[in-house]
Amino acid sequence: MDLDYALPYPSQRSPVLARNVVCASQPLAAQAGLRMLLQGGNAVDAAVAAAIASTVVEPTANGVGSDAFAVVWDGANLHGLNASGRAPAAWEAARFAGAMPRRGWDSVTVPGVVSSWVALSRRFGALPFERLFEPAVDYARRGFAVSPLIAALWQRIAPNYADQPGFAEAFLPEGRAPAAGEIFRNAPLAGTLESIAATGGDAFYRGALAEALVAHAARHGGAMTRDDLAAHQAHWCGTLSQRIGDVDVHEIPPNTQGIATLIALGILARHDLCRHAVDSVEAMHLQIEAMKLAFADVEAFVGDPDAMRVDPRALLADDYLDARAALIDPAHAGDFGAGAPRQGGTVYLAAADAAGMMVSFIQSNYEGFGSGVVVPGTGISLQNRGMGFSLRPGHPNLVGSRRLPLHTIIPGFAMRADKPAMSFGVMGGPMQAQGHLQLAVRTQLYGQNPQAASDAPRWQVVSGRKVLVEAGMPESIVSGLLARGHELRQESPQAAFAFGGAQLILRGDDGYVAGSDHRKDGAAVGF
Repeated sequence: MDLDYALPYPSQRSPVLARNVVCASQPLAAQAGLRMLLQGGNAVDAAVAAAIASTVVEPTANGVGSDAFAVVWDGANLHGLNASGRAPAAWEAARFAGAMPRRGWDSVTVPGVVSSWVALSRRFGALPFERLFEPAVDYARRGFAVSPLIAALWQRIAPNYADQPGFAEAFLPEGRAPAAGEIFRNAPLAGTLESIAATGGDAFYRGALAEALVAHAARHGGAMTRDDLAAHQAHWCGTLSQRIGDVDVHEIPPNTQGIATLIALGILARHDLCRHAVDSVEAMHLQIEAMKLAFADVEAFVGDPDAMRVDPRALLADDYLDARAALIDPAHAGDFGAGAPRQGGTVYLAAADAAGMMVSFIQSNYEGFGSGVVVPGTGISLQNRGMGFSLRPGHPNLVGSRRLPLHTIIPGFAMRADKPAMSFGVMGGPMQAQGHLQLAVRTQLYGQNPQAASDAPRWQVVSGRKVLVEAGMPESIVSGLLARGHELRQESPQAAFAFGGAQLILRGDDGYVAGSDHRKDGAAVGF
């Protein structure tokens, strides 16, 4: 496709063009991946090395106790990996009073990220597994300079976790969060990473690290056991897709919210979006309305696939999308409920190599430092994915023994004529699915280059007719959306983190075009 290289939005970045590319939300993580490519590794080696390094250099979003998902184009086929963890066997709704906890051991499901690194490396990697850990171990043991935006977030959110077991010891050296430019070391984490590397992940799920996790849980009222950890497996789940224009956008199936992007794209395909200009109120209104419809369905129907009463494909059926699309009024904002289909803190990174392999990868704590729990002597910080469960009786996302919670984190991928077109993603909780929609529309329908698509001011559906719009949104669009009945709140530039952080790699005729979000510290690097 013809790509528009204009940069019409405020930014200090240009797209990166190269035959080998890594994009990550922290520059040292991106460079860790690039080092693997320079050593003869492939895009999977680069992605895994960048992911491992991210647990050290961006602890405000992920850690060794995170979950992960990935989409991989191996040069011939597309693969989807689900490395999210299940609830401990002892969890039932009766254990929780009123709401799922946000902090502590009762918010921690079995961490899956280590299994993702192992699964990806074993199936597709070209380098020894241990080598992928070298940059991360060096950053953890010798230290690294904390980057500015991560430092600001660290300082803002650390007080929320200071009372959690092990947190202050690991992440508040000298009793405070480190400032930008300060050297931060995490020697216990270096040892943990070396143990994971040497045992191919077994130490984490069955060995000494598992023992440390279980002992710490027992001391603090947690329910996780050795059996819970040993039972965990990442699984190759494939993808679901939706066509819009001449591209097929792919997402990981439930238990993720990726299907929300696909529902919204399917609805937009029925509204001839491209008859409107990319930055027109008409185009944004249609996207917002489509996203609201999609989120209503995800809220009602999506959870652990074994507990869902609706086949996910029913939410993408032509007749169902026809009916949902018909609900949109081009002139007025709606407040939609779910339809009736036929029954049946995050880091995102992308990598691509000269041989044609492309990777879309995401790992996350969920909220910032996640549960706030850090296992002493290991540097292992744990996610709070249990917070994603529902306590509503009969709901497909109801918490239960060994169930998978609904996940916000999603890696995106686009295909055109059975060839890879783009690996992409957007960090940021509920922003992710709607961020995917906005990036896919801008790059694949309107031909914007990845950096421009990332730089563009974003909107975010909240609930009902409530919508956030980013600072920099043109006044003509703001007034036009208000006139249609949207209840808008325009955020200040300091709140840019609320609109997520994107990384994109678009495949060209002879190499790649990459973009990295200016809302994060990250970078796109290549050669």
